[in-house]
Amino acid sequence: MLKMQLLRKSCFNEGGVMEFVKFNKIPRLSRGCVITEKIDGTNASIYIGEDGEFLTGSRKRWITPEDDNYGFSRWANENKDELMKLGEGWHYGEWWGQGIQRKYNMDKKVFSLFNTGRWKDNPDLPKCCRHTPVLFEGMFDTANIEQAIEDLKQNGSMASPGFMKPEGIVIFQKAGQNLFKKTIEKDEAHKYEILA
Repeated sequence: MLKMQLLRKSCFNEGGVMEFVKFNKIPRLSRGCVITEKIDGTNASIYIGEDGEFLTGSRKRWITPEDDNYGFSRWANENKDELMKLGEGWHYGEWWGQGIQRKYNMDKKVFSLFNTGRWKDNPDLPKCCRHTPVLFEGMFDTANIEQAIEDLKQNGSMASPGFMKPEGIVIFQKAGQNLFKKTIEKDEAHKYEILA
């Protein structure tokens, strides 16, 4: 009851008038999308500030070479000069390969950036990075999603050719600026059901 009272109280401005909460515009579904391979590693990020600040993170926290996540921060700091080519801002990707999740039959770890719109075919992509493989780019259609899944089942990973147990796909719906994932196995199950 107290929580509800506090919530209602926070909805009023200083003059005692209820704040209006607008309804967001609804993006159209039938617009462009990009489907990439979902790589099973660990989420990693790099932040580069306008003053040259260089920070590394996992999905939920800042990491350092001393308090790391599968060696990503150590690797990033060792490759800092090359990674500074990413430019100011946040740079999200997957740190994957040797010793991480599916391992992909690899003897090393790799950082693959998610922003394929910026990094696919970009000659300024740092030499120590990749981008996630683009499986389809065009109009959103569930048939294209199913085809991308089927291609991975039949042909294996594009990120690690020859690896026949890829995880799935990520769909970026451009109009809504939203990401969705679909896995090859147990897609209908909740994460807690998979872990049980």
